[in-house]
Amino acid sequence: MRALPALAPLALACLAAPMAAQAEDAFLPMTSQVELQPGTADTKVGELIFRGGVEIAPDKADIGGISSLEWHDGALFAVTDDGRWMELAVEEIAGKLVDVSGVRLGPLLDPGGKMLDAKKRGDAEALTRLPTGDWLVAFEQEHRIWRYADLEGPASGAQSQPDLEAAVALVSGGDANAGLEAMAAGPDTFLACGEWVDPARPNCVHASMGGITRFHLPAPEGIAEAGGVPTDAACKADGTCYVLFRSYSPREGNRAAIVALPRDGDPQTLAVLAPPMTLDNFEGLAVREEPGRTIFYLASDDNLQNCERTRKAGCQRNLLYKFEIAAPPGEPEPIAPAAFTALPTGRPGVRPHPEAASVSVVLETSLGPITIALETERAPVTAANFLRYVDQKRFDGVTFYRAMDLGGPRQPSGLVQAGVTGHPKRVLPKIAHEPTTATGLTHTHGAVSMAMMEPGDADGDFFIMVEDQTGFDADPAASDPGWQAGYAAFGYVTSGMDVVAAILAAPRDAERGEGLMKGQMLAKDVTIISARRAPVTPPQP
Repeated sequence: MRALPALAPLALACLAAPMAAQAEDAFLPMTSQVELQPGTADTKVGELIFRGGVEIAPDKADIGGISSLEWHDGALFAVTDDGRWMELAVEEIAGKLVDVSGVRLGPLLDPGGKMLDAKKRGDAEALTRLPTGDWLVAFEQEHRIWRYADLEGPASGAQSQPDLEAAVALVSGGDANAGLEAMAAGPDTFLACGEWVDPARPNCVHASMGGITRFHLPAPEGIAEAGGVPTDAACKADGTCYVLFRSYSPREGNRAAIVALPRDGDPQTLAVLAPPMTLDNFEGLAVREEPGRTIFYLASDDNLQNCERTRKAGCQRNLLYKFEIAAPPGEPEPIAPAAFTALPTGRPGVRPHPEAASVSVVLETSLGPITIALETERAPVTAANFLRYVDQKRFDGVTFYRAMDLGGPRQPSGLVQAGVTGHPKRVLPKIAHEPTTATGLTHTHGAVSMAMMEPGDADGDFFIMVEDQTGFDADPAASDPGWQAGYAAFGYVTSGMDVVAAILAAPRDAERGEGLMKGQMLAKDVTIISARRAPVTPPQP
């Protein structure tokens, strides 16, 4: 089977990509990987599957005190107990959280642009981002909610919206250290919860098109007896919200639980995390939506008493965990390309040299059409080889058979592979290698490139990138000859990346494939029904 050699090292090379913000103050923190249950991969807890975790050291910036999480634009955002905002770039390989590759942080500012006092005015406990793009931050000690157009800028002060006033009213007259711990917003949903559980006193407020409701949300069985209270919340676009509970007792340590609040229906406990699992003081919950998948990130609050700095009893750690709601039993259903049309992964590729001559080809697949602009001027040898397969109808009936997840600042990210593997009579002679240093092309989102075992070995198998993976480009400074040559990009998908994204997200067979490719084979191949040159549109007079 035609392969992409040494992909594990290549994927690690791609992890060097900078944070999306490209900020000068971003830095690489000290981290180490953590297992929920040592020696057990993909631990299933309730309805959730563990997808990797890391411990983040305080490092030079005294990282800690994380009290809330929000997923936005491919990164995690947080606020802290000492009045700071934080951005974390996560790195994932094959769907597993493996690292935090960058951290940016700075002080939250008051409406006058001044920094907040560390505890009295700066005890930020909840964070959410509104559909308008504004951020809301809830503080305790001095109970209030402030709006921020930009977390790096000044607040616009206390809010007078009815839903926010109802949330602040929940904690009025309460203890200084028992404020709004959970806050989340969706397109037409707002949820806030306080840090207590008392049937006689509502601890949550929910606002939607139907009005504002105060209600009591009990801790679920398995954490209620340990004193579980709400500590964060997150909402999906469909109005489903999730609440994180946590508890602590000196005898057994920490517990955590995630409860789903359907738009119409009773609360449902998704999972209870309890010893002997590797746990800490979880106070942050973020939800990330992908077509057919719901992903959670949990962050623990070390209360700025990190075990890296002190070994005293009661020291805590900064843990960041990833979970995913388990797929229902039975054969998983493929996701339609339409689910990706409006998402970043569905955007077309961009030719780096649009002025250069090209020829377009349409791959009619069982999921829909994919249009590729072949770089006949920039990569003449490789593009001409692809056209021979097209013109001789050698691609008709072959399949996309492989999908691989890769790291990078944008997720999901990876590649899908297709070609004449398994059809030896369709294979044409191998071609000379055209490195990106010679063609000026690069492996950005939508790039089409040749699969090979080594330079000069390519024939009729190719792959398409989802998101930028410039680690596939030639690198003359590399010590390994294979890395020096890189892979041969020769075209870009100009239409149909929603189909490519659907292939990347398609179910895979855990048993198919060999070596590094085991588990990367599609459970059901996607057929290329036909491959033809696109009709040439005559220039307008």
